[in-house]
Amino acid sequence: MNEPEQKRMRIARFMEEQGLEALLLARPGNFAWATGGRRNYVATASDKGVASLLFTPEGDFVVTSIIEAPRMAGEELAGLGYEVASYSWHEGAEADMIGSLTEGLHLGADGPYPTATNVGAEIACLRWSLLPEEIERYRWLGARCGEAMGRVARQLRPGLSEEEIAARLSAEVMRHGIVPTVLLVGADERAFKYRHPLPTDKRLEKYALLTLCGRKGGLIANLSRLVHFGPLPAELQRKQEAVARVDATFIAYTVPGARAGDVFTRGLEAYAAVGYPDEWKLHHQGGATGYEGRDYKATPSSPEIVQVNQAFTWNPSIAGTKSEDTIIVSEGGYEFLTTSPDWPTIPVEVKGRIVERPAILEVL
Repeated sequence: MNEPEQKRMRIARFMEEQGLEALLLARPGNFAWATGGRRNYVATASDKGVASLLFTPEGDFVVTSIIEAPRMAGEELAGLGYEVASYSWHEGAEADMIGSLTEGLHLGADGPYPTATNVGAEIACLRWSLLPEEIERYRWLGARCGEAMGRVARQLRPGLSEEEIAARLSAEVMRHGIVPTVLLVGADERAFKYRHPLPTDKRLEKYALLTLCGRKGGLIANLSRLVHFGPLPAELQRKQEAVARVDATFIAYTVPGARAGDVFTRGLEAYAAVGYPDEWKLHHQGGATGYEGRDYKATPSSPEIVQVNQAFTWNPSIAGTKSEDTIIVSEGGYEFLTTSPDWPTIPVEVKGRIVERPAILEVL
């Protein structure tokens, strides 16, 4: 049984458990999850796609306008067994089409929708435990993103603008069909002042923070790296070693069966132990990832339970420094997906095991 077939089985079981007779999936992440990585978006940042999957007792449909119908039938969903239900783009007839296909049925949807029960949060849980096929796609994606980040970071030179650096990083991943969903570049003082430094025309002098979130096949890989020209100041080195310990702690305690809030509390203890007890309040620390940048951002009260074969990205930061990679958690431990080859690392011992976290790359 292939991946899309297994997803259909999960969806059918979910509908039965929820007492639903029909289910509408419009979010790009859910569409990609259900179809083995296919796309239903045009605008890359949209929360709602231009085509929706509709599961009913009479069959499985893709509901879309006549603009997108040929691409859905000929490319995105070819061979998957979905019937195209198209409507005229200029008459706003999407609701009429969905209504005619679900008349009299208890409809669920992955977001707010008239006449439907919103089961978006419950649907998200179905995505958390990844199938072997998804893990293989994720490995490929993470490797390409890690390689691209390392290549661009090593080619940086003082005088480049943040926008030029972002363009280089975007080009490196786009040639593999990977779409950046987040690109952050903070040069020098901007890396210390802002946790989300969108690229500007500011020119690099000595220090740069780079963050990439790259999506392909619906999955999103997240990572950050830091580069310094000249000898690394002792204070900056101390901060990076501190944030590496926090990140390593998050990672080491992210095991199947753990409560996300308990993992988060371990991270807070690490912040305090390295002398920065309040830094966590200035930026979220990450959490589960996969078909969304973060399926949820963990807090001390998070009730979610870590699943087998679930992806996580923790991203602790201490003003001017950050540690971030994407991992898969399994019964046997964790696996880094976004490693940058030959990148210097900081070894951190947690729970009797060494966790390697990225150091700041010194260019002398």
